[in-house]
Amino acid sequence: MAHVLVVGGGIGGLWTAVRAADAGHDVELVTKTELADGNTRHAQGGIAAALFPDDSAERHYADTLAAGAGLCDPEAVRVLCDEGPARVRDLIRFGVAFDHDDSGLERGLEAAHSRARILHAGGDATGAAIEHALVATVRRRAVRIHEQTMLVDLLTEPVPDGDARPGVRVVGARLLAASGAVVDVHADGVVLATGGAGQLFRHTTNPDVATGDGVAAAWRAGAEVADLEFVQFHPTALAAPGTPLISEAVRGEGAVLRDRDGHRFMTEVDPQAELAPRDVVARAVWRASLGQHGEPVRLDATALGREFLDRRFPGLGAACRDAGYDWAAESVPVTPAAHYAMGGVVTDLDGRTSLAGLYAVGETARTGVHGANRLASNSLLEAAVFADRAARAIDADLRAARQPNSGLGRRHADRAPTIPREPVAESGVAPEAPAVDRAALQELMWEHVGLERSAEGLAAASDALDAWRAPEVHDRPSAEDRNLLDLARLTVAAAAARTESLGAHFRSDAAVGAAASAPAAPHHLHDLVRLEHEAEPAAEEAA
Repeated sequence: MAHVLVVGGGIGGLWTAVRAADAGHDVELVTKTELADGNTRHAQGGIAAALFPDDSAERHYADTLAAGAGLCDPEAVRVLCDEGPARVRDLIRFGVAFDHDDSGLERGLEAAHSRARILHAGGDATGAAIEHALVATVRRRAVRIHEQTMLVDLLTEPVPDGDARPGVRVVGARLLAASGAVVDVHADGVVLATGGAGQLFRHTTNPDVATGDGVAAAWRAGAEVADLEFVQFHPTALAAPGTPLISEAVRGEGAVLRDRDGHRFMTEVDPQAELAPRDVVARAVWRASLGQHGEPVRLDATALGREFLDRRFPGLGAACRDAGYDWAAESVPVTPAAHYAMGGVVTDLDGRTSLAGLYAVGETARTGVHGANRLASNSLLEAAVFADRAARAIDADLRAARQPNSGLGRRHADRAPTIPREPVAESGVAPEAPAVDRAALQELMWEHVGLERSAEGLAAASDALDAWRAPEVHDRPSAEDRNLLDLARLTVAAAAARTESLGAHFRSDAAVGAAASAPAAPHHLHDLVRLEHEAEPAAEEAA
């Protein structure tokens, strides 16, 4: 029996823990807050899969590639679309009660999908339904669960002489326990499932826990990370405290965007209007707001009728009422907000990272599925599909060698654009420099690394970030601030290196004719940044 440590309590972490426990391994799961309080429960729109007679995995594959602006890994997308229906059926077996209509499973349409294939539960509570079912499932297993426990760093040791991939391997994690104590937990395999980093930005749909802990810790240990410049900004967060998400499914059902004069402007931006790819809609909303001196544009769902809205989107109706709006009777103000990270820790098709012993799943991982712009409702599906594959890979790796995996296969290791260590090194920061201020960092990232970027703005962001030092880690806020500073510097470096506009990464200073959603060359042919970085030794332990 091998010891598997899973860090993260969303769909990716829970799924991996269940499968690893079922394979007979000793599984320990840690989560930064309560087990049911991760990013997954906030997912509203649903989960996409080709389950219906008028649909096919091939259509889903084509839609995903198109949304990804040419940067998707086609093999990863094939895995996602081919294996997705089976994973949705697994969710049903786990106890997820997807909504039904008279014909069977009820499905919706979302942006850039050529077919209605989005399953939802509780109307707009799909993530919560999935989280609830998986938490109940994992609690029925012999999985040791530690809540209020945060990842601080990964523990590494040198790879033995003669190993095919010299360097370090991951042998556990340093954790900040609920008691405030820092503890080292050793494991045969470590799985990162800590979600994204929406808290990098002033406006985000992500909960407070989304500070990119797994990506930052993996990078500090020397793992390859990539595509951090691709941050998806959701077009329609309610312009109210907390910027609660208003699901794309609302536009899929027929809601439209209007400026302050009531003009429906998306018909002039893209042939698909409100159902264009998210990056296109988000920038259009951003520009329309700028054109009316920062006043938010309005989402108009009144034509759908109160009865339908109450039945289909009960949670969203409550969120609007809490903010003082009756969206069945009036349009509501919306703004783009940071929503999803397409980049992360580079993995192969089975969750293996570039470091032996380390796996990554869910939003923490960069599988290559999303390319430059995630297709709506593919995120929950990606987590399920690749967590299932990662659990099988962990089992095979540990049973075959009684030691962790040996890192990425050559296909990914040769192609993955990695992010350098040098641009974010702390060595040049004066000891008397002020510790990073989270609110100031979020404002800086929103202004210069948000929906539109430029060389001038990115340089200003880099200079400002370099003037801050990371705090000493002594509690959860200080650990999170260190992670956010690392990831902000990495994101700025990646955005500065990619001088063309592509998908969610839009350069206002790109060459004339560069289109944010234009087809791009396949990933392995792209002229991407590929630089080496060195592992930081701070978290290493002697062999």
